[in-house]
Amino acid sequence: MIALSAEGLSFAPPGASDVLHDISLQARAGEVLGILGPNGAGKSSLLRLFYGASLPSRGAASIGGIDVNRLSASKRARLVAAVPQESPPDFHLTVRDIVETGRTAYVSKFLGRDPEGPAAVVRALQRLGLDAFARRNYSTLSGGEKKRTLIARALAQETQALILDEPVSHLDIRHKLEVLALMRRLEATVMVSLHDFDLAAQFCDRLAILHHGRLVAEGPPEDVLLPATIHEVFGVAATITRDKRRGTLRVITESLPTTLDPRKDQ
Repeated sequence: MIALSAEGLSFAPPGASDVLHDISLQARAGEVLGILGPNGAGKSSLLRLFYGASLPSRGAASIGGIDVNRLSASKRARLVAAVPQESPPDFHLTVRDIVETGRTAYVSKFLGRDPEGPAAVVRALQRLGLDAFARRNYSTLSGGEKKRTLIARALAQETQALILDEPVSHLDIRHKLEVLALMRRLEATVMVSLHDFDLAAQFCDRLAILHHGRLVAEGPPEDVLLPATIHEVFGVAATITRDKRRGTLRVITESLPTTLDPRKDQ
């Protein structure tokens, strides 16, 4: 397992100003680091820098102490797997075909073979409960089934680190819990963006909160999920309790009084 770290990381899309500002944080080897923040906070932009989909304007994202962009695509794919927020186009591929693409970096240039690939693909399908879907066309799947297929593809890469951008969106509650529990059991370093405070507190070792592209809090859930921080960043009131059975934090939120007039939307 390897650490994922950012040092003075900033990012600006082409022709635009920075959407990330001087981010320094670390997912330690073997831990699950949850990334929280409202829409537009920069979560996806940050994660894309860690798997090489974007280039920073300043600073560096590193895998095991090596700048992501100094690694070849093949070497990077053997170290870190990613599940982006957006789904790929609905090509006429089966679920198994999609999961097999996770083994691309292991195919020998000379022999054209990946001896360990078939077993890795079967394990990934089984872990995500997709055995019965292996021959289904990807385009026929529901949103949740597509998300599980992409997670299986990432697992098939058998990397030391995983980058997951809202991996439980579109999933029903059962599959949300199963996917996050699986994430906890993996022998890998995980960086994952989430929207649910309770799930983040239950399944993540540490949390980082982004607001307007800046890191405003980082640490264990009990040090990060504070009413004042949640109020400032997310614009809601929060009551923090602790689950008596699991011992993890529970966050109860409610909207704040607003001056918006609902009649304006009529």
